[in-house]
Amino acid sequence: MAEMLTVLDVVQRSSVFLEGKGVESPRLNAEWLIASSLGIDRMKLYMQFDRPLNENELTDMRSKVARRAKREPLQYILGTAPFHELELKVDARALIPRPETEQLVELAIDSLGENDGAYRILDLGTGTGAIALALAFALPRAEVFALDASKEALELAQENAIGCGLQNRVTFVLSDWFTDLEEPGDFDMIVSNPPYLTDEEMGTAEPEVRDFEPLSALRADRDGLADLETIMEGAFARLKEGGVLWLETGIAHRESLESFGARIGYHDVIGTDDWSGRPRFVKAIR
Repeated sequence: MAEMLTVLDVVQRSSVFLEGKGVESPRLNAEWLIASSLGIDRMKLYMQFDRPLNENELTDMRSKVARRAKREPLQYILGTAPFHELELKVDARALIPRPETEQLVELAIDSLGENDGAYRILDLGTGTGAIALALAFALPRAEVFALDASKEALELAQENAIGCGLQNRVTFVLSDWFTDLEEPGDFDMIVSNPPYLTDEEMGTAEPEVRDFEPLSALRADRDGLADLETIMEGAFARLKEGGVLWLETGIAHRESLESFGARIGYHDVIGTDDWSGRPRFVKAIR
């Protein structure tokens, strides 16, 4: 007779297996994967540790654990990721939203002046749509535009807009930065988490990033500055007087962007650290 495995058996065995493959937080990963296969919340797993598993359940669990062992990101396997107050669909068409980008959203919202909430906002390189959708959700009267050069990423962002009930709140634009953006300027705010990793950083990145997330959304030329400078230069003519540009950047980019922004003519360029104290964000005022 085949051995009858329980939920706890599979969690424990999967944890050991994932640890051997170099997966960070293997027990937590195993719990998320097993809970996903059972269609329950991870916290409810603890109440079902003695539950025996049938072969169909085991097959699905083994498949997901095997994918994670190959270092495919947990979020891609689960198919969703939380961001701000939203639950977003995620897959290999776009980057997985990071906690640092949630902080970017918070900083952007806090920096807006008084305008009865009727802001015009542009999210450049929207990917999953995370920034644009979070801003649209938080600012019900804002007019939000989300732009991406990847047709596949833009389709994912539109799927997320529908899933979050925000499809009538965000206008999606296929464009390589400002190239095909026909919408006129006078934005109150432009915000972007563009590619900014260097070749060296890509070489040392975890397999989850290096082997699975889209390279075009991660790496940039000129030591990671190419897209940041393109955005900073192009945004200047698109912002209202007093409008704000917010950028998520590499940790070595602040000084270069402060100098570049001053040369373009921004009134002020200010660096802001992330929650871990790293120089992660740049704010430029028109």
